[in-house]
Amino acid sequence: MGRNFQKNVQYYKFSFYGFFKNLRFFEPFLILFFLEKNITFFQIGIIYSVREILINIFEIPSGILADLYGRKKTLISSFIFYIFSFVIFYLTQTFLAFLIAVIFYALGDAFRTGNHKAMIFEYLRIKGWKDQRAHYYGHTRSWSQIGSAISSIIAALIVFYSGQYKSIFIISVIPYLIDLALVSTYPKELDKSNIKQETISVKAKFKQILSEFIISFRKPKILKAIANLSVHSGFHRSIKDYLQPVIQTLAISLPVLLYYTETQRSSLLIGSIYFIIYILTSITTRKAGVLRDKLKSVETALNLTMYVGFLIALLCGIFFHFGFYLISILLYVLFYLIENLRNPIGVEFVSELYKDEILSTALSLNSQSKSLIAAILAPVLGFLADQYGVGAGLSGLAIIIFITSPIFNVKSIRS
Repeated sequence: MGRNFQKNVQYYKFSFYGFFKNLRFFEPFLILFFLEKNITFFQIGIIYSVREILINIFEIPSGILADLYGRKKTLISSFIFYIFSFVIFYLTQTFLAFLIAVIFYALGDAFRTGNHKAMIFEYLRIKGWKDQRAHYYGHTRSWSQIGSAISSIIAALIVFYSGQYKSIFIISVIPYLIDLALVSTYPKELDKSNIKQETISVKAKFKQILSEFIISFRKPKILKAIANLSVHSGFHRSIKDYLQPVIQTLAISLPVLLYYTETQRSSLLIGSIYFIIYILTSITTRKAGVLRDKLKSVETALNLTMYVGFLIALLCGIFFHFGFYLISILLYVLFYLIENLRNPIGVEFVSELYKDEILSTALSLNSQSKSLIAAILAPVLGFLADQYGVGAGLSGLAIIIFITSPIFNVKSIRS
């Protein structure tokens, strides 16, 4: 079906929201920032773990608050939490302070997740464009991808000219202030504040969600499907930022720009590589259907990409450990692309299995499981990296996951 919606003022508000939201200048340099502050890899793993756990914990009450008090207020609150987090990261340099910053960041993530998408879909319902959801959301989503790509270049320039990593946090406040102001101008009808639902007990809501999860755990098929999806994604979350020290090591070893500091030299290469990654991942996501068709089935696509992903991570660690930095980086990029291929295929797989009321619970459980696995693996990888080096730690964790991966094989589980 062709596009019938109008590119009016609200369309551009939605689009610019995604663009500014993804100007997360700190993302390509987060681990390097922590290392500069003398935070160990194990402590970094703890910080990542706390972030994942708290996002899960805060997600349920944030959804209830959005229902009770309105999406706009909840979304505006999320940006306030983000800004508090950025300021703390900028002003402090201790492990404990960073944990406090992560609490605010997790609150921001939890209060934001799902709310803006719900506002877009509500707007389409009001306009009578519900049949255009895929086209409309795809258009606005593309601005987010543009934001991510541009963000990496801007972040590299910030680090290059300032000569320090912490600057990216204070400058990240600017796009989030813009988004805060932008959301405040959204029409009141998108708020969807259900004040009459205030009598609903939060405790009752938790009980309802818990009972749905228990139902899911009683279905072996859904557990195996969720495990296949979440193990690879959780593993990806726990290791993806370790690309930064790999690129830094390569940048320092190159005999170019020697009159600049190591931080400045590495920033240019990191920004360029992350720019390429964001462009490639946006292309790769659209090609997921092609891969699924070529492999004849969703199950085959999921299993093959799972094994290949873990194997690539293993090789990435080995090559880095033995000094083949460029090969390690190329493999890391490939691992990013595989994860982005798996996501849409995985959603299709779960959707085909459960076309009933359990589907929303299954998808929710999948998201929760990814975070839980990342929370478990991040400190393990950090400990291994401290003890044996980043390359050996990465390959060691990949070996463990690869050996256990047949347990998560989804072949022939559909009935």
